Amino acid sequence: MLTLVSPNIPAALLVIATAGGYAVATIGMKLTSHGLGHSGIALASLGFLAAFLAEMVLLRRAELSLVYIAVIAAETLLVLTYALLIGEGLSLRQAGGAALVLVGLAVATT
Repeated sequence: MLTLVSPNIPAALLVIATAGGYAVATIGMKLTSHGLGHSGIALASLGFLAAFLAEMVLLRRAELSLVYIAVIAAETLLVLTYALLIGEGLSLRQAGGAALVLVGLAVATT
């Protein structure tokens, strides 16, 4: 079977790569929404491809429910960091939601 991503990569790096890919795709969508169509679409496509490849290998090692929670938590941190860097504020309600995602990860992995 053809493998595009090495199966020997540690799971934590695969979670980060998957979340990073989704975060890059989100940044591409944000750029597209601000009129940078071609570069935004290209960035989103590359992000989704990276996320797909990393998650494909990750799902061979772990259960879907655990993978999903870990990726969502990591992606949440990355996207919130990006939002803060571009000057988009974070309301108390949004911060509470992000905290719940992180608490969910902690509960699910213990």
